[in-house]
Amino acid sequence: MPRQITAFSNSTVKLLRSLRDKKARRSSGLFLAEGLRILTEAREEGRLPEILAFALQGAQHPLAQEMIAAVEAAGGDCIECPPDLLSKMSGKDNPQMLLGAYRQPDTSLAALDRGKSDLWVVGEKLRDPGNIGTILRTGDAVGAGGLILIDDSADPFAVETVRASMGALFTQSLAQASWDDFLPWLRSGPGQLVGTSLQTEHDYRDAPYEAPCFLLIGNESQGLPDAYEAECDLLVKIPMSGKADSLNAAIAAAVTAFEVRHAWRNR
Repeated sequence: MPRQITAFSNSTVKLLRSLRDKKARRSSGLFLAEGLRILTEAREEGRLPEILAFALQGAQHPLAQEMIAAVEAAGGDCIECPPDLLSKMSGKDNPQMLLGAYRQPDTSLAALDRGKSDLWVVGEKLRDPGNIGTILRTGDAVGAGGLILIDDSADPFAVETVRASMGALFTQSLAQASWDDFLPWLRSGPGQLVGTSLQTEHDYRDAPYEAPCFLLIGNESQGLPDAYEAECDLLVKIPMSGKADSLNAAIAAAVTAFEVRHAWRNR
């Protein structure tokens, strides 16, 4: 049976609340996900939270009942608490009525199954958690294998990232590595490295994309370093018709990834 907790001082409440902080996520190896939709998608991917917190009104839906039963059957901790406690844990004034703490997966390159898909997104020093979440969601939509974060990127397990991914954090593979580790890993197998850049004449709509394709997206404000562009097999640009000289990193990833798929279908 789920435990009932009403005290802000409870140790489990303190743990869940702390997971909004990057340091606590790293030390515990856990991260937060909110809402029936995201938690259900995680369950469909074989992922259950180690701790499930819910308000009574959030447990009425049949899928929520199934979730609670599955977590308990797996030996997880289920706690029922009032909405104001959920608000403290999630950091939202109007929290979702279900909140789960999940174990972070192995994000090493060695754990990545590069044969999972013929399309991958690689993000270089992405600083915006929302962009990372949106790219994960785009990757799911376009049938990519996942996202590889290069160098000093934002935490992919931040609450903002998980929200923006809309559950794609559980469907997409995720890896984190330095450029010096990523490049030899990439070259150890088949893969065309395609960078988005202004320093090329290749229009993204007419480029010779090959499979498997690793689509490299640069930092939001600075783009790709010259040394990284030099290692790419192909550079492509998205022509700008207005005064802006570039797109948001997540939008650029989406536009280019869907074009890769379109080019392959037409071929």
